[in-house]
Order: sequence, then structure tokens, then C-alpha cells
Amino acid sequence: MIGAATVSGRSRVSVGGGGGHVDFATLGRAPLRLGFGSRRVTSRDLQIVEATEELLQEEVPEPEGVAENVSLLRGFNATIPSAEKSRIRRRQTRNVDTPKLGLKRLSLGARGLLGDEEEHDGESVASEDDVVMVGRSERNGRGRKGKGKRKGRQSLSAGKTFGIDELVRQTHEIERDKENIHVRRALISNEIEEISHKIEALDAIRVKLEGDLLRLQEEELELDDELEGVRERIEVEESALQPSRSVSRTGHIAASSRRRKGPAFLPSEHDELPPGIAFMSLESHTTPITALDFSEPYGTLVTASQDDTQPRVWDLLTGEEIGRLRGHRGTVKCIQVEDHICLTGSEDGTVRAWDLRRVDEDEDWESGDMFSLSDVVEEDESVDTSTNGIREESSTSSRPSSAVPRDGPCVRTLEGHTKAVSAMYFEDECLVTGASDKTMRQWDLNTGQCVMTMDILWAISHPPTAAPGTALPAHLVPGAAAAAGTFAVPTPPYADGTWEMYQDFVGALQFWGYALVSGSGDGAVRMWDMRTGQPHRTLLGHTGPVTCLQFDELHIVTGSLDKSIRIWDVRTGSIFETLKYDHAVTALQFDTRKIVAATGENGIKIYNRTSMQHSTLMTNGHTRPVERLRYMDRYMVSGGRDSIVKIWAL
Repeated sequence: MIGAATVSGRSRVSVGGGGGHVDFATLGRAPLRLGFGSRRVTSRDLQIVEATEELLQEEVPEPEGVAENVSLLRGFNATIPSAEKSRIRRRQTRNVDTPKLGLKRLSLGARGLLGDEEEHDGESVASEDDVVMVGRSERNGRGRKGKGKRKGRQSLSAGKTFGIDELVRQTHEIERDKENIHVRRALISNEIEEISHKIEALDAIRVKLEGDLLRLQEEELELDDELEGVRERIEVEESALQPSRSVSRTGHIAASSRRRKGPAFLPSEHDELPPGIAFMSLESHTTPITALDFSEPYGTLVTASQDDTQPRVWDLLTGEEIGRLRGHRGTVKCIQVEDHICLTGSEDGTVRAWDLRRVDEDEDWESGDMFSLSDVVEEDESVDTSTNGIREESSTSSRPSSAVPRDGPCVRTLEGHTKAVSAMYFEDECLVTGASDKTMRQWDLNTGQCVMTMDILWAISHPPTAAPGTALPAHLVPGAAAAAGTFAVPTPPYADGTWEMYQDFVGALQFWGYALVSGSGDGAVRMWDMRTGQPHRTLLGHTGPVTCLQFDELHIVTGSLDKSIRIWDVRTGSIFETLKYDHAVTALQFDTRKIVAATGENGIKIYNRTSMQHSTLMTNGHTRPVERLRYMDRYMVSGGRDSIVKIWAL
């Protein structure tokens, strides 16, 4: 009674009212409570009871999704089992009473289920309830068949009468069944559409998860490189703790940074730079950049350009030019910087070694020590070793006084090549240079002597034993033709339409231990044994001169004027992957996660080796095609035909 009084004493709340709004969504979320409990009845429960009449008058909202085109009640009526009753009833009204025809036996026989049973005249194998024999008369005692007249049979529907009302009823039932079919078809179509949406959503989730998996793989590769870098650091610090080892290494040049792995040391502010942006520009040059290299991120940078014999030295921390390297008589075409040591190769056929710590000591000097390898004599005990890692002549040496080095950054000059030095690579005390005279020379940086000459023309005319089908293609430069004159081929047009003559027969080289890899103007990539000076394998695939290369434990990556980058398997010598571009490839560098390349366009191409996706760096970048690049970890330097050097954050 108290509850009833409470109900009648409250004012009713409208369904569409303000704060007391109740809708089907609210009802759907309201829990169903059954049973007898001691919980006190709240005003919200009573509100639903009071609004019952108004809820019944509200229009039932159409559901979204599967049944968006079908009302709830109509869909229910079309799918319940009773919807088939009218069809069953109509089928039963069309049944006609006839003698048993033995149809079951005929169907069983058609399926071969009675093939082994004997036939009996006038007898049925099945029960009488299933089969009645029709049309077979008994034989008379004299063995003669009885003869009878055959009468015409009326249609089965001839004696069947439905009546107008029944036929009208069947008409309405058939129309309703067709509507039910339409409703069920719409429901099934909507379900298929809903499933398609779910599949698309699942595909999107799958793509996202695959991307997450690729990122995990990249992180794993990054951790592998970081672990390798930490191990290298451990070796360095352990050697520093052992005086005997550290003393023996004081006269050695630092190991090549091109094989250094792991993260580099960067200022804390570098993390604030957005990736893929060129945040600094060095604009002192007036002609296209021909070579560049730097010691470390925010360290010392050395750049060279066309028609300029003096490479420029930069402080990357401030972006200021701190000096120039004077001494070459031709354009510098290759540079390598390791710590404070810089080596440059020029069109004048010489290689010069520089101490970058002495760049600003004397800006008026003209050249360092000059000597020809044909005049080199055996050094005696008077030769000492300087702290910069390169052995120099003392004043008491038997060498003429003109070979004694003057003050200045140039500490040694290596002569021997007869044409432009176009490629070089040094590590520890060993240097290998390649030149347009179609030879490569191995040098001892301690003595300045050439210890070996490798003739590429001889290698072309005496190729190593190759597998069937790997012979040198006829369109490449044969030995006789290459020796006939100066090597020069036109480059494919750059993105800006310009082109030039390419004359670097040795486009690139690199060694590791006794293994040397070179790329030359005949399009071949050769693997040499530095102990014998002989090539032991030739990799054929490029159709133009090889301009750049790099290799590690597993792969050799080469770029060519044929507008492609090829990744070779070191173990098998086969092509692992080929990347095609629209213009010639002039520079590249790679690690376990990516390949960065200059491909004759204003942007720098980056190929993700994990996801196999290509991207381009262009923000605040070059205005003309990129020619050279070099990166360490998340720091990159590039030089272009616009005479500008750009510093990038990766």
C-alpha cells in the first residue's frame, strides 16, 4: 500500500522531458531484476512504470546495421519457423489420393540398393505398406496371360476443386511468402555487408599489427647494432687500460668509421630536431660538390667542389668554415676523414694526407712534402713517428731537403697514379686508391710506399673462372677497347635536365681485412685478394659504370649510372635485390635497416630494408640534384649540384 501511494502521489514524467528523459537506449541499459529482494524501490524504477503508456505510443526506432532497411517486427515475422506453414499447407492441399505406385522401391533400385535381390513375379520384396504391385496380372493355369482393355487415365488435378476463397487465400499467402523472401534477402545482404565491414576492419588491424611487427624487427636490428657498438667500445677502453697495448697503438690511425656500428654521441639538443629535416646549410662553395666526409656528428667536415683545388674544412658544431687545404693542383674527387686525419685524392694524380688539427696554424703555406715513389729509398733508423699517426722523414734522412715537410696541415703526399684519383679507402695503416689510369694501388701509410698495384685491364683480359652464363656481356667495355683511349661516358640526364661526361673508371672501392671490392667503368664489381693482388670473383649485372659501393658481412650494395642499386649476396655472388630509379645513382650508404642514396634528384632517397618502403627527404633540402652524402646514426651531410652542403637530422 505504501508503494502504491508513492506511485500515485508522484507526477508523471514525460518521455521527451528534460532531466527525466527515458528512451529505448536507457531501457536497453537498465538491468533486469527478478526475484524478491530487500532493495528499496528507487524513483528511477517508478519513473519507468509511470511512463509505460507514453512509451507504447512512441515510434519504435529503426535499428542500424544488419536490419537497417527492415523493421524489427517484419524481420521477426519473416524469419520465424511458422512463416513456412502456409507453404506446407498449400503443398498438402495439392496431394491426390492414388493407388500405391511403388515409388520408394523404384528410388531404392535407382540407387543400386536392391541390385543383388531376386525378382519374384507377382510378389513385393518390400512390405505392403510401402509397395503395391500395379499392372501385373496373374498367369492362368494354362500359362497364358490374361488380356484386358487399357483405359485412358485422367489428369491428377481433374478431380480436385479448391474453391474461390481457398485460391484467394493461397494468392495472399504466396504474396506474403514473396515478401518474406525479400525481407530475408535484405537481411542476408545486410549481414554480408556487415561481415565485409568487419573484414575490412580486421584487415586494417592486420596491417597495423604487421607494421608493429616490422617496427619491432627494426628495433631488434637497432639493438644489435647498439650491442656491437658497445662491444667495440669495451675493446677500446680495455686497450686504454693496458699500457703496453696503448703505447703500441699510438702511432696507428683510428679504425674506419664506415664499419662502426651502434649509436653515435650526439648533443642532447639533437633529439629536439624533427627527423627528415635539413636544419643547417653551408653555402661557401660556388660549384657542384664533388666529395665530402666528416669525422663524427657535429665534428669536423671536409668538402670539395668542381674547379676548386682547395677543400674546405668546417666546424659542424657552429657551421663555420675554419680553413682550407691548399696543395692540390686539380679538383679533389674523393675524401676520407677519420678522427683528425684526412686523405684527399685529386685530378692531379696525387693523394695527400692532412692533419686537421693544424689547419689554422699557417694559411700562407703552399704545399707539403712531395716525393715520387720512383725515388723512394729504403728508410733507415732515423725515421721517427709523429703523434698524428703518419710517419715522417727526419732532417737527417738521406732524402733530399725538398722532401722535408714544412709547417702546415699537409703531412704527406703520395704520388704514383698517372691520372685522376677517383676513389680511396683507408683503415689503420693501409690505403687503397683507384684512378682513371685503370689501376688500383695499395699504400703503406707509415712509409708512404706503394706496396702493390692491381691492374684492372689485366683483370678484364684474364677473368677468373666463372660459372656458365656469367661471361662478360658484349656491350660492356672489353679490355682492348678500354686500353685504347681515355674512358669517358655521358651520364644520364639528371632531374633538372643537365648531364656531364663521366670519366672515373674506378668509381668506388672498399676493403676489409684482405678482402677488397671495386666497382669500375665496365659495369663489373670485382672481389680481390689483397695478399695476391688477383681478382677471384667478378659480379656482373650492372649495364653502366659503377659509381658507388659498400659491403658488410652479408651483402655488397652497388650503385650505377644504369639507374639502379643492386644488393649482392657475398656468399653466393648472386643478386639479392634490385632497386630501380629514374636517374643515375651517384652515392649511397647502408646499414642493417636502410639504404640512403643520391639518385640524380633534389631529394635524398631512403629505402627501408625491413618494410621495403621508399621515402624521400626534401624538406628544406637541395634545389638541384644531390651528388654526395654521408651519414652516421641520426646525422647526415649531403652535397648537391646547387653548391650547397646540407646537414640533416634522421
